[in-house]
Amino acid sequence: MTRIGIIIGSTRPGRNGAAVAQWVYEIAKQRTDVEFELVDLLDYKLPHLDEVYPPSMDQYQQPHTLEWANKIASFDGFVIVTPEYNHSTSGALKNAIDFLYKEWNNKAVGFVSYGSVGGARAVEHLRLIAGELQMADVRSQVALSLFTDFENFSTFKPNDFQRDALNTTLDQVVAWSQALAPLRGK
Repeated sequence: MTRIGIIIGSTRPGRNGAAVAQWVYEIAKQRTDVEFELVDLLDYKLPHLDEVYPPSMDQYQQPHTLEWANKIASFDGFVIVTPEYNHSTSGALKNAIDFLYKEWNNKAVGFVSYGSVGGARAVEHLRLIAGELQMADVRSQVALSLFTDFENFSTFKPNDFQRDALNTTLDQVVAWSQALAPLRGK
């Protein structure tokens, strides 16, 4: 069965990302054609990139890198939940992505973002990164506004139309994950 990881892209205390990712997961797990799993960066305790060799050389040495690589390798695609900090994604997410290379290759990725302008600028940066990692980023995305999808900028209360946007994103991630399977050697 196709496996999709839902990555919580923030480690900040008081983050909104955990609530957003849980909403994504609750909707996603209603599907019967795919298996979804929440992946919290907080569970991996990745330091600032500390591998001697570039990830493209596939010579990971640190136990935390090997654990992270095994988790990411277990998925066929991803939904990344990202905040927008200073017109980009979080440093923790960028660092976690940078630890690996081949584990991201030939997999689909969709984005659920949040911020003052819906996290759109964070997603634009992530799309560039995805291209370098040979990932297929899907067109649809969910852009959640801190002004209209959160109460007092912290209590997540998405507008009803966001569910439709999420289902479209999930449909695209699943379809592309399955289409790319031959390139992953499955």
